[in-house]
Amino acid sequence: MTEPQRAGFRARLGRWIESAGPRNFIIALILINAVILGLETSPAIMAQVGGGLILINQVVLAIFVVEILIKLYAFGFRFFKSGWNVFDFLVVGIALVPATGPLEVLRALRILRVLRLLSQVQRLRNIIESLMRALPGMGWTAALLLLVFYIFAVMGTMMFRDAFPEYWGHLGRSFFSLFQIMTLESWSSGIARPMLEEFPLSWMFFVPFILVSSFMVLNLFIAIIVSATNAIHEDEEAEERRQLLAELRKINRRLEHLEEIAERPDY
Repeated sequence: MTEPQRAGFRARLGRWIESAGPRNFIIALILINAVILGLETSPAIMAQVGGGLILINQVVLAIFVVEILIKLYAFGFRFFKSGWNVFDFLVVGIALVPATGPLEVLRALRILRVLRLLSQVQRLRNIIESLMRALPGMGWTAALLLLVFYIFAVMGTMMFRDAFPEYWGHLGRSFFSLFQIMTLESWSSGIARPMLEEFPLSWMFFVPFILVSSFMVLNLFIAIIVSATNAIHEDEEAEERRQLLAELRKINRRLEHLEEIAERPDY
């Protein structure tokens, strides 16, 4: 096989392994593998059909390895330019490490193979890409939330540590109490109402913090993620428009070529 033939074969192999058929087959295997790993947590099931489950699990893993090898051959070093390919490579690679002795903990990491759904299902990939694109904005929002926490933690420690040291005894406890308040988990009956009996005006401390942390800042997180998701959809639509325009240009060139042939005198 000559070099051009080999390159053409690798290109066709790459298109095939990325096509809908093999991709759907891999998704089905991931789901089957997830069910098997869940069944392996049951001693009763393992006592009855454990050998069969282990065999199926090994066959599935072997198919995953073959898939990775095919992609490595088809794409070469370009395989590692995709973060999703690197993710699949690491997840499958972890499963190949012998889980014995000090590496026994790696047996539990086999469940990470289920995360391969993130790289195989386009909608899940879009969600992860949205989160990754939103990270810079979320980082600044988290910094704002941390600043709000710090201000209220210092205030709470100074005002309430003598009367309620279990909640506000030092800065660490104040941070934890504020986190509980932000999540709205038992904050009223557990923290606020006992304090209102001794500090009737303490509501002036709780209400602004809840409004800022639970409603304003957390909604900013949601807004940033939604904005990033919309940006990805817009990019996909722009790419579809570019592909459509490219096809229209090809059709237009072919029509112009046909018109030139039709206008020749000897036609």
